[in-house]
Amino acid sequence: MSRWLAAAGAFVVSLDSMMNIAFPAIASAFAAPTERVRWIIVCYVLTYAITAFTGGAAADRLGHVAVFRVGVALSVVAFIMGGAATGFGWLLVARVVQGFAGGLVYGTAPALTTVGAPAALRGRRLGSLNAAIGLAGALGPLAAGVLVQAAGWRWVFHVRWPLALGVLVATATARRPELAARGRRAVTIADVMRGPVLRAGALSFVARGAIFAIWLLVPFYLVDARGLTPSVGGVFFMLTPLGTALAAPLAGRLADRVGSRAPAVAGLLVEGLGLGLLALADDATSLGLIAVALFTAGFGLGFFEVPNMAAIMAAFVPGQQGAAGGLAFLARTLGVVVGVTVLGQIVAVRGAVVGFVPAFAQSLGVAALAVLAAALVELAGRRARR
Repeated sequence: MSRWLAAAGAFVVSLDSMMNIAFPAIASAFAAPTERVRWIIVCYVLTYAITAFTGGAAADRLGHVAVFRVGVALSVVAFIMGGAATGFGWLLVARVVQGFAGGLVYGTAPALTTVGAPAALRGRRLGSLNAAIGLAGALGPLAAGVLVQAAGWRWVFHVRWPLALGVLVATATARRPELAARGRRAVTIADVMRGPVLRAGALSFVARGAIFAIWLLVPFYLVDARGLTPSVGGVFFMLTPLGTALAAPLAGRLADRVGSRAPAVAGLLVEGLGLGLLALADDATSLGLIAVALFTAGFGLGFFEVPNMAAIMAAFVPGQQGAAGGLAFLARTLGVVVGVTVLGQIVAVRGAVVGFVPAFAQSLGVAALAVLAAALVELAGRRARR
């Protein structure tokens, strides 16, 4: 029961993918330039990056269902606040509350997913969780495109609070899992600073930071530069998280069989290929090629993230699984914050010189090089460690 509840909560939180296709409409409503829109992402992601780890660590002591329940309840509040925001500043406040809530859900979901599972099934369980996250990422843009076009951007918030409320009600039927034995030890800096943990975290940092070149910039490319409607743009935009959702279960099963390192490196290489194809985009690039590139980048990310998360959680003892899952999301989301900031700045600076589309392509090129470099460094490190 706990793992399906965790997947449902993570699904609702991950429907934040609806925001991205709404960015052009939000920017227009509040007269905000593209580079300012990135703060909608940063305020949310930076908050849940911090609370994912601290919330997961706290849940090891307070109970994972209890902390998960608080996160879902705060999500209801945040969605209502976002839909009612009267100015750009109030929208950012709502995003901070939403980030705090999302961090508590993400920080406890991996532990709830793997409770009671033998090590040989950890990858499959985490694959299911990441598939739910990817599915929400795929459905979000599709639904948002229709909602924004028909009813306005506020509905990307309005539609989510009833779903979160449903998950909150469902938590009342969940029994409290016994995740930690008596005498459990709190996570220390020394635990986090171990080589395998830092290595897996660094790879996740790069992979997520790079993929957010898509999440931040592709909506503007599809809707503003290529003239697609929000609903059609949503269909294209869903291809990246759809690829992630399809890859996650496959990667989980493979990681259980052959270990985490080889699938993780393969995923990085595929993600880098997809981002590299997007770096070739201009005003006349075939939309078919754009679709293939978007799906490829997402598939690579999904193939990487499941074995990477499994490696992080395997490095911690059973009584520290909340902190381990939170740390996995912390690494991801810190990468998002840096990626959005850096890649958004590239577009802002270069766009003033060469225009948006060339700057968009250059930003995607930087993202692709970062991911491919991370894959090559990991491959070289594996050979050196043999």
